[in-house]
Amino acid sequence: MESFWGEVKCQIKKTLPDYSYRMWIDPVELIKNDNHNVKLSSPNAYSIKRLKDNYLSIFEEEFSKLGIKDIHIEFKVASKRKSCENEKNKKSGAYPAVAFPMKKSKQMDIPGFNVKFNNGRMFKRGFTFDDFVVGNNSNFAYSASLSLAQGKTNGSSILYLLAKTGLGKSHLSQAVGHHIMANSLSKRVYYITAEEFTNEMIFSLKNNTIDRFKEKYRKKCDVLILENVHFLSGKNATQNELAITLDYLLEADKKIIFSGCELPDDIPKLNDQLKSRLSLGLVTQIEPPDYETRVRILKKKSKTFGYDFPNNVTEYIAQELCDDVRQLESGLFGVAAKGHLMRYNIDIELAKSVLSNIAKAKKRITIESIKKLVCKEFSITEADIVSASRKKRIVKPRQMAIFLSRRYTDQPIKRIGTFYNRYHATAIYSINAVEKELKQKSVLFEQMKYLSKKIEAGNL
Repeated sequence: MESFWGEVKCQIKKTLPDYSYRMWIDPVELIKNDNHNVKLSSPNAYSIKRLKDNYLSIFEEEFSKLGIKDIHIEFKVASKRKSCENEKNKKSGAYPAVAFPMKKSKQMDIPGFNVKFNNGRMFKRGFTFDDFVVGNNSNFAYSASLSLAQGKTNGSSILYLLAKTGLGKSHLSQAVGHHIMANSLSKRVYYITAEEFTNEMIFSLKNNTIDRFKEKYRKKCDVLILENVHFLSGKNATQNELAITLDYLLEADKKIIFSGCELPDDIPKLNDQLKSRLSLGLVTQIEPPDYETRVRILKKKSKTFGYDFPNNVTEYIAQELCDDVRQLESGLFGVAAKGHLMRYNIDIELAKSVLSNIAKAKKRITIESIKKLVCKEFSITEADIVSASRKKRIVKPRQMAIFLSRRYTDQPIKRIGTFYNRYHATAIYSINAVEKELKQKSVLFEQMKYLSKKIEAGNL
């Protein structure tokens, strides 16, 4: 029967996407078989429910193909998993996982529930691997995140998720935490943004509790999930502390997940020590979803929230909204809400009326549109702003345009610099120069305030 079981898993692997197989089927093991009765193990109760709801018929079909008819399959939670993990940690020399005192609960934490961690942050309900729609734009990032969560990283315990806002980097980073908690791999999972890390450190310094802060992140953390690392730009004290913290975690072979809108090399005012550590791990990028993926995302969201959308309406929304997942959700919820409140049928005409409002409210802000606005306001030509001229009437608008492009678009510094015919270092210098003048509340401060209002109002 064990040879049959190996063949069953092999055949199922051929029919399922790689990420689905590794998430749900690969951890399943054969415990016992007796003629037509088979007992299989799975890591936890949530996995068993998932297997019964979605994969039981596939198991039965594959056994049937091998000549085993009328089979009864029973699932059981693997009881030795936790002890095996502890033994593995002892052999590897990893920092021993000593759980914090917790109230006893009748059932373990599972994905789909808000879980409060030691630093007070909570994972979002739907940010699990199971709820992430994988496409060509995110397949590598998904596989890398899942491998890290399962401990199958081939030597690398650091992951950097690179993506623009609204493309799913927060979803995947939290999915890693959900998976580790649900499978009882560790309770010491810290999920925090770079801004919160900075604020917590400042609070500790002011209240003479910095030693407690250091111990928390250096010695009592098994998994560190740090989002929006680009926020650390210019914060030297925080950068130094984080670099030392990462050294402690790397030495103890802990898991680290970063997320950001830019590569470490493109983040301005980031010291070399931290930059080198952020670049140590595997960097995976999430691109905007293609049309087919957008359709699948909308169908998944519709099913989750109980919306009944005709296919042509779903396809229309996917065709019109192509920037990011948040924009797709906005369109979906807008159509559903208007249909419900106004008692309209969900059709193309309703979708068009809603999406036209979204298009007006979210006029696309690009480097090109910002450049044109600045040129118009300062009465210079587009040829002037990208020229080699060092005249003050050209240099200052150019620096302001670069600064605004950085603030209002998700483009990396290097690309912004290229757009204005400037090197990467020159673009960073321009941003720093504008930031310095803004602090002085000079004439430039009022000019930037005026330009920012126009951009935010869509008057480009």
